[in-house]
Amino acid sequence: MSLHEFFLILCPLFLSATESVSYLHLNAGWKFSRFTSNPDSLSYDTLKSWMLPLANDFIVNGGKYPTPSGTPPGNNVPYVQASFDDNSWQSVDLPHDWAIAGPFNAPGISGGMGRLPTNGVGWYRRSLTATADDVDGSKSTFLDVDGAMSYAAIWLNGNLLGGWPYGYASWRVDLTPHLKAGSNILAVRLDNALDNSRWYPGAGIYRNLWLVKVDKTHVAQFGTTITTPSVSSSSATVSLEVTVENKGNAIRQVDVSTNIYTLDPSTGAAGTTVVTSFTTTTVTVNPGTKQLVKGSVNISNPSLWGPPPAQTPHLYVAVTTLSASGNGVSGTAIDTYSTTFGIRSIAYDANNGLLVNGQHVRVQGTCNHHDQGSIGTAFNFRATQRQLQTLQEMGANALRTSHNPPAPDLLDLADRMGFMVLDEAFDCWSQGKTSNDYHVIYSDWHEPDMRAFVRRDRNHPSVIAWSIGNEIPEQSTSQGGSEGQELHDIVKSEDPTRQSTSAMNSASQTAPLANVLDIEGLNYQGEYGAYGSFHSQFPGKMVWGTETASCISSRGTYLFPVASGNGAGYGSSGGSDSSHMWISAYELENPGWGGSPDQVFMAQDNFPFVAGEFVWTGFDYIGEPTPYGGNPGARSSYFGIVDLAGFKKDRFYIYQARWRSDLPMVHILPHWTWPERVGQITPVHVFSSADEVELFVNGVSAGRKTRPGSSVYRFRWDNVQYSTGDLRAVAYKNGNQWAVDSRKTAGNAAALNVTVDRASIAGDGVDLAYVSVAVSDASGTVVPRADNTITFSVSGPGTLVSTDNGDPTDMVAFSSASRKAFSGLALAIVKANAGATGQITISAAADGITGGKVLARRTGANVAEVDGPVPQPAIRHMPARWKTRTILSASKWNSVDI
Repeated sequence: MSLHEFFLILCPLFLSATESVSYLHLNAGWKFSRFTSNPDSLSYDTLKSWMLPLANDFIVNGGKYPTPSGTPPGNNVPYVQASFDDNSWQSVDLPHDWAIAGPFNAPGISGGMGRLPTNGVGWYRRSLTATADDVDGSKSTFLDVDGAMSYAAIWLNGNLLGGWPYGYASWRVDLTPHLKAGSNILAVRLDNALDNSRWYPGAGIYRNLWLVKVDKTHVAQFGTTITTPSVSSSSATVSLEVTVENKGNAIRQVDVSTNIYTLDPSTGAAGTTVVTSFTTTTVTVNPGTKQLVKGSVNISNPSLWGPPPAQTPHLYVAVTTLSASGNGVSGTAIDTYSTTFGIRSIAYDANNGLLVNGQHVRVQGTCNHHDQGSIGTAFNFRATQRQLQTLQEMGANALRTSHNPPAPDLLDLADRMGFMVLDEAFDCWSQGKTSNDYHVIYSDWHEPDMRAFVRRDRNHPSVIAWSIGNEIPEQSTSQGGSEGQELHDIVKSEDPTRQSTSAMNSASQTAPLANVLDIEGLNYQGEYGAYGSFHSQFPGKMVWGTETASCISSRGTYLFPVASGNGAGYGSSGGSDSSHMWISAYELENPGWGGSPDQVFMAQDNFPFVAGEFVWTGFDYIGEPTPYGGNPGARSSYFGIVDLAGFKKDRFYIYQARWRSDLPMVHILPHWTWPERVGQITPVHVFSSADEVELFVNGVSAGRKTRPGSSVYRFRWDNVQYSTGDLRAVAYKNGNQWAVDSRKTAGNAAALNVTVDRASIAGDGVDLAYVSVAVSDASGTVVPRADNTITFSVSGPGTLVSTDNGDPTDMVAFSSASRKAFSGLALAIVKANAGATGQITISAAADGITGGKVLARRTGANVAEVDGPVPQPAIRHMPARWKTRTILSASKWNSVDI
């Protein structure tokens, strides 16, 4: 059962008591236009005083912001008026990234930002229909924004409601004061400057929007906090805080009750039996105020949340019901609010690393930017799930959200799959890295942004620590110490149960910031011995590698000569080809500040107290194409263990060999199709979890090698002479055969081998099928240097979303149906049309060779079946509000009635 089916099953189970709560996507049916120059004379400076009051709920350390008097700016802009004709604007559904369609080499956009047109002012419009009951004064209607890039401002019926500048923040605006019965016009303005990021930030309303209708008295935004202060296998204490908010004009008395149910993460089924209940509390809430309700219960023999494979990510859900009390209406449910959580303990041990439920868990993590390859930053559940599944296959058990709050849905997936998350807030504080990055709003927004971030995410069991910043420019100064102390204290006040860290790339162990942190987080310094100095300075603190390796490579591209050591700085050996902008896939090259996987493994093994690492990066990402960021240059990174299209680089297998040492595996590199290298030395490297490997070249043993010690992480045969034929590696563990791998010389390209990633997709207009194409010879062997142009076509009720090949230098727009293979491979992403049923056929063709296709049907391995219609996956961040019947009706997706 899929995760979205899991949520849909819960909806009727927990909301049958009331239909007063409605929480649904507001993603369909928008009109959009982008302007490269300012079309409305608005700016953040003119809107700022009207945005800041939205931050008041998240300000503790200073004064609140008053709502300005007078007419708000922008109320007379044509785009916010019902009379404006937007028929010429683009029709879009959310989440939406306006820049991903390209073209590349957009004016003024650097290689660091991915060369895509992120800049400009973007306007979104759509209509909402409200009934008389919706505006009768008993209800509040909110718009919840999971993320909009950036400087978002919102108007309803020509009235400015406020906004939020940080593009990664999740926030809420109250529609109630200007909502009317009948048709309403909702307008959103975004403003992205040039040089607002160091990587590809995306552009647009690129995360989910939610329309929320609740009673005036309800559980507040991010209104529950669940902690587990005492955990053992026999008993656990669960503490709950509920914030009840009264947005009405009269005193309300409500009963607050909460039941806890189990959730089965393997099937997605919710238990029908209440595990335990909190004592019902009656609370009186004055108009315009909030009341905090606290409770605690014990659960016997709890099912604990922990990372696989040694532990299981069990989940519970606490369902809180507010019921009217007194005045003859006692027992009438007015709000239902569900909080998914896990029961687990975390200990941060300076000498032994991270302990989850008392068990040592080595952190085997990757850093990840928020784009999802060729679909950009527009959040997609399946795209994110595919990335996490790939990382889990490699043996990763942790994620660092580099360098910003993630889409809340990513944490839902991490909870379900058992990933541990280092949740990161900022890439800079008051000193910037680019001219228009976060530093320009830091003074006004760092407190509300940090508090909103922690409140949004603190119920996720996957979150194991908070990162207050990445490679902060002032990290070595007294200013870095004072700013870091303030952010650290904010985190502790919102969540005293977890420790905080910051990713330091230059601060020494004596820097004021290092003294502030609970966990010492090191970027690359550990590879050069800093683990020891930090551990000596802070013997009571845990130390980990918040960013390691930065190895760079082009998938499937091998360059000669090969470095003889465990690593090589870029340009110091034969590992690069600047004319093609290639980096060798022998996985030894780094840009100078980092190292190869081998060098990092050695550093971590030399300091066994280190809790683990977050490798830079799990996947290639758009932007930061080091070392080819100039003009001309590349458009996406070389850092990934997996390329931008989702194809595994050879590096994937050296991590798998280390992180899944119990998995029988062996992997050979390079490929064995080198007609120009006959008789030349062509080194062969092998990654394996075995302790011995024997290599055969055309059936003749080239030697059986034993791993000589803990400092060697690959098997090398550096003197093999190339000849046409095959390679075969036989791996042994404890003297027994463990695994076998082979490479064979390929012939000329003859056919396209087309496969698809899953047996079925939903017909909801959102779910994705990933179709891979390998250029093969007549015998089916992949032609490893093939670059044939492949054209994709889709027939039936489906749409081609994008294509890619993992080549950082490819400047063809992602929306193109034609794509050259890179190192023999190409990718197409396809979705079913919303409400679709029936068969989709995805075909691939190339000149001079046999094409291929996959069919949407139930039988066969290569299937892209449409199961629909199904509503868009009803994923919500925690605390989550389960949806009423409105979300269960597919007909509601094209026009929203509230």
